[in-house]
Parts: sequence; structure tokens; C-alpha cells
Amino acid sequence: MKATFFLLLCLVLVSLSAIAASPKTCPADLAAECKDGDSDGWEGEFFPGIPKIKYEGPSSKNPLSFKWYNAEEEILGKKMKDWMRFSVAFWHTFRGTGADPFGAPTKYWAWEDGTDSLAMAKRRMRVNFEFINKLGVDRWCFHDRDIAPDGKTLAESNANLDEVVALARELQGTKIQPLWGTAQLFMHPRYMHGAATSSEVGVYAYAAAQVKKAMEVTHYLGGENFVFWGGREGYQSLLNTDMKRELEHLATFLKAAVDWKKKIGFNGTLLIEPKPQEPTKHQYDWDAATTAGFLQKYGLSGEFKLNIECNHGTLSGHSCHHELETARINGLLGNIDANTGDPQIGWDTDQFLTDIGEATLVMLSVVRNGGLAPGGFNFDAKLRRESTDVEDLFIAHISGMDTLARGLRNVAKLIEDGSLAELVRKRYQSFDTEIGALIEAGKADFEMLERKAMEWGEQSVPSAKQELAEMIFQSAL
Repeated sequence: MKATFFLLLCLVLVSLSAIAASPKTCPADLAAECKDGDSDGWEGEFFPGIPKIKYEGPSSKNPLSFKWYNAEEEILGKKMKDWMRFSVAFWHTFRGTGADPFGAPTKYWAWEDGTDSLAMAKRRMRVNFEFINKLGVDRWCFHDRDIAPDGKTLAESNANLDEVVALARELQGTKIQPLWGTAQLFMHPRYMHGAATSSEVGVYAYAAAQVKKAMEVTHYLGGENFVFWGGREGYQSLLNTDMKRELEHLATFLKAAVDWKKKIGFNGTLLIEPKPQEPTKHQYDWDAATTAGFLQKYGLSGEFKLNIECNHGTLSGHSCHHELETARINGLLGNIDANTGDPQIGWDTDQFLTDIGEATLVMLSVVRNGGLAPGGFNFDAKLRRESTDVEDLFIAHISGMDTLARGLRNVAKLIEDGSLAELVRKRYQSFDTEIGALIEAGKADFEMLERKAMEWGEQSVPSAKQELAEMIFQSAL
């Protein structure tokens, strides 16, 4: 078995070497010439065969159309686009290659020239906005190092980012803006011990400088939120970790981010994205409840909300609905990474959400929350390795948007029917009494409750009607 795995690893390394050594030219043609890395020139459209996506209704068989998402349609007092606030994620959509630990990249988009040059970064930005306009959304989100190449120095990296952001601002005009921006503090080797929780003070300082700049450009672009995903903020072993010190450093880092936000006049919401593990064995913001406790302990509750990713919720042993409700009831639900995982796979697969039942539960939380603004839904989801056509980028987003739109329509059915809400009301109706009101107001002490227990005697406990609740829910799907 070990020999077979070693042979497989060798074959992968050889294939990757061959790709790296191959000429850096576009391997596909979309009726447009691929320029070299010194120019961002491109003739014609990047998606010439793709029309602007329109709503055609549930009976349509056109894969490049919306069946359920009708942006201007009002449901439950808001337009669908205002409930959803959809956003395209730059990293998965335009930087995803299909590579995995066992195989080389499978996606070779025609506009790519094989480099990570500044010119190529500008071309990708133009691809991004053509995609957004054809899809019909008005928001996007990004990591700093996904949209602009890392430089040899921090100053060079900042200059690269400034140049690409200037183009992005020009291309987005007045109708498009970032849902959020963030700093990529997990990929570079300097962050192998973490960023805000690194054991090295120089890395801590570099991370602070990177967040400072990323927040500035998010503000410059009109971004509505700024996200912290601490992929390396955790540990591999407690034997060599001072967890108390690392958590205190993380809190201090986040407090400094709050101070900088206020100093530059950025009115966006700061968001923390919980995840239990991967790439670390244990990540400090394990789930919504853990993160809420962290924020409360360090006096940050009023400064941050949560960006809940469904796949992260399932990795932490919860459902997405549980994580959303935990965030919501604590006043922390700020944004949703719209994706899902595969129950047969134990890692973060970042798949587009296509389960109607799960989407309905997600939208139930969103409606109860009164919406997500200034947050929204961003598709932190990627094409499967085997999906390699340009149109697959559109089909995946259409499917994800339609699924959530269908979920919203189902929630409207549940609310109009009222049966589920009435079932829940009846379950707790014993608290809708004088003594129940005293308990909920914190005015019933144990002596009072003991007297009541003596007076009432043994209670007859009614059914919770779970199966009926599930029947009502399923009837709306």
C-alpha cells in the first residue's frame, strides 16, 4: 500500500513539474488572442457564448436561466434581490484550478496566460466584472492576495493591490460593490504558525499591516463588510502551545482592527467566520457558540458579527440551521457563506448548495433575522474537479441562486400556512401564564417554584409532535 501511494505521489509531482515547465500560453481559445504576461490586453468578450442570465420560470429547460430566482419579485415584503444580496466569490470562481492533494489542475480558462503577473491580475478582474454583469448580481467579495499578486516586499504587495483595486473601482462603477473584503492570512509560509496567534512577533506585525491595507481597499471600493477567517489561528498540538497567550493575542489583534476601522471611517460590519479545523487540528473560533463566548469574554460582542459557512457548521458537528440560529438568537448573524459539504466526505468540500430542504431551513433563519443586510449570501463554493467548461461557472451559480430562492418561496408558504408556528406556540403555551411570565422575567425564585410544584403535583407531559412538524415542513418543499 505504501509503495502504491509513493508511486502515485511521484506521478503527481512529475505531472505538476511538466505543467510548470510548459509554455505559459492559453491552452484554449474563445475566439480571442491570449496576450503575453506583460499586457492585460484581450480582444472581445471573455464569455462570448453566454447571454445575460434572465428569469424564465420553473417550466424553463434552459440551463442558462433562472427558474426560481426573480430578482424584482416581492416576497414577504421585500424584493428577492434584497433578501438574498448575492455575491460572487473571486477566489473559487476565478482562482480555482480543480487541483487537489492527489492531482494536478484540471481547469485551464482561455483568459489565463499561466502567470501570476500584475497584467494577468488585471485581466482576471475584467473577467470578474463581465461574469457579474452577465449573472445579474451587484456584489462580489475577495481576498487581497487573490486579486493581486504577492510582491517581494510588503510595499510591493501593497502597490500591486493598489493598481488592481484602481481598475476594480473603475469597472464596478456605481452599481456594483464588494459585499466584503478580507486579508488572506493562511497561504503564505510566514503564516504556518498562525497570523494573529503566531508565536513570532514579526509575523503578528506583518498580519496587522496586511489587514490594515485590506481594510483600506475594501473601504475604498465601497465594501459593506470585512471578514476575518482564521484558518491558521489554532493549534496542531497543545504540548508546544500557550493557548491562553494566543487567545489574548487574537483578541488584541481584533481590538486593533476595530480601532483602525473607526479611524479610517469604515462603516462596514466586521465579521468572524467560524470553522472547527482544517488546516489546523483545532481552530479557536470552532463554531458560532464558541465564537460568541470569545467575543463576550474579550469585550468585542458589539463590534463583530458572524459569517456562517454551512460546510463549516457540519464539520463542527452541527447543522447549518443550528449555526444560523445560534448566531441569530445572539444577535450575531451577519452574513452567510452559501455552500454545503458531502456527508460521505470529512472535509470542507465547498460545494454549491442544491438541497431544497436545507435551503428552506437557511432561509427560515434569514427571514426570522429580518434579512442579512448589510451582509448577504456569498458563494464560497467551487466547481467540482471534473467540471471544466466555462458555462459550468454560470450553471453552478444559477443553481445555487435558484435553490436559495426556492427556499425563500417555501418559507413564505410556511408563514402563510401558519401551522408550524402554531405548533411551536402550543408547545410552550404553559409559559404563557402568570407563573410562566414570572419565570421568564427572572422573578420566580426556587421557594416559589417549590410551592407551585407541591400544589400542582405530578405533571402530564404532552407530545412534542416532532413528526407532525416534519410533515408540515416537508409539505412546503
